Amino acid sequence: MAKVLVIGAGGQLGQCIKKIVAQRGIADVVFPEEGAANILNVEDLSMLFNQERPAYVINCAAYTAVDKAEDEADIAKAVNETGARNLAKLCKQHQATLVHVSTDFVFEGSEVKLLKEDDIAEPINVYGVTKLDGELAVVEELDQHVILRTSWLYSEFANNFVKTMLKLGADRDELNIIADQVGTPTYAIDLANAIFDIIQNPEKKYGIYHFSNEGVTSWYDFAKAIFDYSGTDVKVNPIPTSAYPTKAKRPHFSVMDKTKIKVDYNIQVPYWLDSLKVCIDALKSIN
Repeated sequence: MAKVLVIGAGGQLGQCIKKIVAQRGIADVVFPEEGAANILNVEDLSMLFNQERPAYVINCAAYTAVDKAEDEADIAKAVNETGARNLAKLCKQHQATLVHVSTDFVFEGSEVKLLKEDDIAEPINVYGVTKLDGELAVVEELDQHVILRTSWLYSEFANNFVKTMLKLGADRDELNIIADQVGTPTYAIDLANAIFDIIQNPEKKYGIYHFSNEGVTSWYDFAKAIFDYSGTDVKVNPIPTSAYPTKAKRPHFSVMDKTKIKVDYNIQVPYWLDSLKVCIDALKSIN
């Protein structure tokens, strides 16, 4: 397979990519240290491209602290927009394809409908705005791009909702979890597999695609499933968003339609509960 360069290799998705690369026996995948792959340092980044000469670049680097972004808009914009543009420009120079990871938070999420790739994106928080601007930068700079919007990402790596719930469930007898924000959890291992299904597919199609696991749930039901499958004894109370105000607004409904990626790349998408069980089993084996 042609050489693949993974940017943001130390993050959650980057670690999942390392795992599936090993599982699938994929060669020629480069995971540079963060210092050598800073997407805001164009000089060092250019040196990395000249050294590795990748055919594909996977951008897992992002500013993802949704509430913090409200106070750090400049930093979020730099990473999520300028960084994405820097990568797209270098990919164009080196005739590489960029696989860029984005988010369901580019949508307002006030309407109950499956969100398609060509639906109007109207983000309601700074994080969503910067991620949408990053998408637009990639589209503007580079024709050979695959933008993957995903949602509610979790895994056995890094910090995420599943690991937070397991930690809180072990320490507390009762938890209040928001029940009126609806979306789809995505096991980052499944997303990593989908990325390499795209890269290894001989039929090359570019553009924006949606990928999450199958199904629909709320944060409350997600938490309940985590505790049920892990055997954690904790009482979970459903609460409205208004009872747990956050600095950044969240979409109330952000379930994405995945028809396009299934048709164009023949990707099989696992059901979210099935993938959650796999993740919890993986966490048990680690612990």
